[in-house]
Amino acid sequence: MDSNTFLYPKSGRWGRLVNKLLSNRLLLRGRRALLSRLPFLQLASEATDIVYCTWVIDLEAAANWIPAGVRLSQHDGKILFTILTYSHQHFGPRLAGPLRRFFPSPRQSNWRFYIDTLPGNVTHAGTVLFVKNIFDNALYAIGSRLFSDALPSHLAQRFEHSVNDGLYHTTLRSGNGSAPDFHCQAQMSANKHLPATFTPFFDSWDAAVKFLCLQRGAVSYVEDCERLAYAEIELPIDVTSVIPLEVIPNTISSPFLTQIGAVGKPLCFVVPRVEFRVLSEHLL
Repeated sequence: MDSNTFLYPKSGRWGRLVNKLLSNRLLLRGRRALLSRLPFLQLASEATDIVYCTWVIDLEAAANWIPAGVRLSQHDGKILFTILTYSHQHFGPRLAGPLRRFFPSPRQSNWRFYIDTLPGNVTHAGTVLFVKNIFDNALYAIGSRLFSDALPSHLAQRFEHSVNDGLYHTTLRSGNGSAPDFHCQAQMSANKHLPATFTPFFDSWDAAVKFLCLQRGAVSYVEDCERLAYAEIELPIDVTSVIPLEVIPNTISSPFLTQIGAVGKPLCFVVPRVEFRVLSEHLL
């Protein structure tokens, strides 16, 4: 497995302190021992401008990111990889109710594969494997590392995600940290066209959208204890609201994409809004 260790994006005393804190195995074991005895604090947000970019890549190119016992959904040695980036609206505890409006609204980017079975040959359709999660807010990046195993997050030094006249612009920059770099610009389109590379997986654009959007869970590999963490999520996306996007030529770049062979034109679309919930989390 490639490392997913957290590195703060800026050098200095504060960055070294955060890096040391988040790599403290004794602290992480203590947190698990405590929180496993308490009810899970469900989280809620209204996510907006959720841009999906998906590539078909070789399974072999992703081998270093696939934990033992996990089998991805595949066709003839090909798998799907998605980067989705969005804005939260007041991401916080569900029980806060109307007081949640006082919580911040961070931007987030999830990088994931799609699971077929988990260890023990247990089928888990509707579940994704997170390999990268990036926030623009230190509170959420550090907090998710401290209090969650299913969301091993990174903090971007620069994070832009905006829409202007139907043009969606996304930029992630790592600085000196562990967040991956990414850049993309995509324009709203009326063309629901399924690229030829996706036809072994789906028979239509609508079928692709349903598969890529409608998840019930997410899994992450937990390095310090060498186990998998599973989060149950609620993501009731109205697939009829999904809008196709057309990538502006020569605007996609990312060393990580190059590393896993995600080249060529991705399948892109945007989900305008969805009520997002994290319902539970546990180690498998």
